[in-house]
Amino acid sequence: MHVHLREGATSSGQYEAQLAEAGVEVTAYGAMWFGGPHQAREGAIERIREGNDAIVALAAANPKVLPIATVHPYDGDAALEELQRVAAKGVKVLKIHAHTQRFDVTDARVLAVVRHAGELGMVVLMDNANIIPGDSENLFNLAVQAPGTTFVFAHIGGLNFRFWNILALARTADGFGMDNVYFDLSGPLHLAAGSPIEDEFVWTLRNVGIDRVMLGSDYPQMSLARALEALERLDLDESEKAAIRYGNAQRLFDLGASDRE
Repeated sequence: MHVHLREGATSSGQYEAQLAEAGVEVTAYGAMWFGGPHQAREGAIERIREGNDAIVALAAANPKVLPIATVHPYDGDAALEELQRVAAKGVKVLKIHAHTQRFDVTDARVLAVVRHAGELGMVVLMDNANIIPGDSENLFNLAVQAPGTTFVFAHIGGLNFRFWNILALARTADGFGMDNVYFDLSGPLHLAAGSPIEDEFVWTLRNVGIDRVMLGSDYPQMSLARALEALERLDLDESEKAAIRYGNAQRLFDLGASDRE
């Protein structure tokens, strides 16, 4: 669910070679890129379009690639138009990253982008490593303000994963289901497995809903083989692990049936 391809097809080939060396098979992988900080300079939006077109072309050439596009929220109407364009090309996922792209999650332009993505049927993937205090709280509020948009919060809050147990209580409020929030486990999964916090981590996964959790590697920073090894160490039953490995992503992104669940 979380693969960074910084050099397009070259990175894709390196990633698949790493999988082969580790004896890991994948049916699909979410492949992303995203631009850097916003700069109001000539040609900035054109470079975003070029990057999005490159990931779309890679997916057309490799059926395993689920293309993940990006925009910068501070590009305003141009960002909304780019969303419309990539959605028409079949892109199902938008990735925006507050820290790398240097935007404020509470900015009205961010809300406009994620709402429009939801209107286009796109899932919004956002970083939730909780490097900056308030990260999880701001994302919670964003999801509340955009109930028609489905979000995947990557890294499930980092070591602030405990925050997300609030969903078990929030969902008891009338008309406040928060059913639009999913997570990927890249990062804290490695720290939790076999650690003193493992029981609490598993408790959190069950509180947010096993059906709302997906496996991620954050390649090239971390490998999928390492993520799978950590997942196997968690005290989850086989049906829960199967849902996290593939079943939940299969359902969310309509990936089709597979005998590798």
